[in-house]
Order: sequence, then C-alpha cells, then structure tokens
Amino acid sequence: MKKELIISQEMIHARVMELASQISSDYHGKEPVLIGVLNGAVFFLTDLAREMTIPVKMDFVRAVSYGSGSSSSGSVRLTKGLEIQTRDKPVILIEDIIDTGLTLSKILDIMREKSPESIKICALIDKQERREKNISVDYCGFKLDEGFLVGYGLDYNEQFRCLKDIYKLHL
Repeated sequence: MKKELIISQEMIHARVMELASQISSDYHGKEPVLIGVLNGAVFFLTDLAREMTIPVKMDFVRAVSYGSGSSSSGSVRLTKGLEIQTRDKPVILIEDIIDTGLTLSKILDIMREKSPESIKICALIDKQERREKNISVDYCGFKLDEGFLVGYGLDYNEQFRCLKDIYKLHL
C-alpha cells in the first residue's frame, strides 16, 4: 500500500486552533458538551478541547459501520452510548471524517431523542465523494472530494491511526 501526503500535521494544528477559536467565540458564556465519535475522533477532539478557551464537558459514542473493509457496510450500530446528561445543553458532535453520512445520521437521530439545547457538527474532514445522507457541517476542518484517508485518527483496519499527518491510501 502506498501513502500520499494530503494534509501535514502543521496544517492540521493550524486548522484545529482556528476551529477552537471559532467554537470558543460562538459558545462564550456556555459550557458545551463535546461528543467524540470513537475511535477516530479521539486525536481531533483532544487537540480541539485543549485549544478552547471555554469550559467544556466531554463524552464519547462508538458506532461501527466499516468493519475491516475500506467502504461502509451501510449498517450502523452503536456499541457505546453517552454517559453524561445532554438534556437542555449545547452539544457539539466531533467527527474525524464524514463520508457517506450514515454513521452521523444515526448518531444525530439518537442525540435528538435526548433533547439537547442544540446540536452542531464539527468534522475534521468533510468528504463528499460517497455521501448518501445530507449532513450539514457547522465547523469543518478540511473539505476533500475523494480518497481513502489515514492518519491523525483515521485508519484502515486499525492501521495508520497514529500517523501525525493525513495521507491518501492507495489500496
């Protein structure tokens, strides 16, 4: 497998700082709940939260849709739910990548049932190539058209997740 550098760690860091500043400004005087989608969003959520200038609470959900392949199975199931209360609180869902939109659509449906004050989406990468669900991203790190991406939380069969840069993987 060949890797092609797409986004350097310096570019990621700069964009994370910009997003953190924007979110901190938008939520000044509030304490949003950041909900990371495991496993991929861990690095992004952590870096983002450390750069914010407002208090935040954090929790995680885990959804499975890829298995060991390179494309979504089309079936999404939650394997870890929320542990903290989100009722009447501003929620920001943190995703590493939005691809088909199936996973995030399912999570949004579940989150709406918990009656938060609001739900916004923050994604490191918004990739339109295989979009099946219409998802509106409120805070977007990078928009990309195509490619299977790895690094900075993104993986292929649990490989490449810890790379500091983001690469297009040529399978």
